[in-house]
Amino acid sequence: MLTAEQMVAAQKANIETLFGLTQKAFESVEKLMDLNLQVTKAALSESANNAQAILSAKDAQELIALQASLMEPLAEKAAAYSRQLYEIASGARDEFAKVAEAQGNEAQEKFMTVVDNIAKNAPAGTEPAVAMMKSAVTAATNAMETVQKAVKQATDVAESNFHAMANQVTPSKTTNRKR
Repeated sequence: MLTAEQMVAAQKANIETLFGLTQKAFESVEKLMDLNLQVTKAALSESANNAQAILSAKDAQELIALQASLMEPLAEKAAAYSRQLYEIASGARDEFAKVAEAQGNEAQEKFMTVVDNIAKNAPAGTEPAVAMMKSAVTAATNAMETVQKAVKQATDVAESNFHAMANQVTPSKTTNRKR
């Protein structure tokens, strides 16, 4: 059984974890806001410069060439924004995953301690039931670890696909310039 001090300590740890996660969430939102402000400032500045350049075009050919040159960096900028956005989201996900894994491991250890205490205090003849309970906990732990590994592998594949897709923007840009 848990004592009052253990329950208070567990609640205190849970509150500290909650506040830590809340802080991480706010940090991620702050990074996202900073990114969006930077992109907005850059877009406004570029729009002003582009408008000046367009207004100073002397003929239709110059205007068409100017418009084409202004469009080229858009894909690269969109890819850069997507990469930064992904990094922010990925960092937040990693922080939350670390906390969840640590909490899961701690809960498992506490549960195994309870099972061991029950086993020590169990009446004679209940050893098979206790062994079955320990076996079930071990099987559940192994299943959870398998799911976590599968999720990690899926995340790694998605991340590598994202990076491959983002890296394709730059070669296509240089290919288009050579034409």
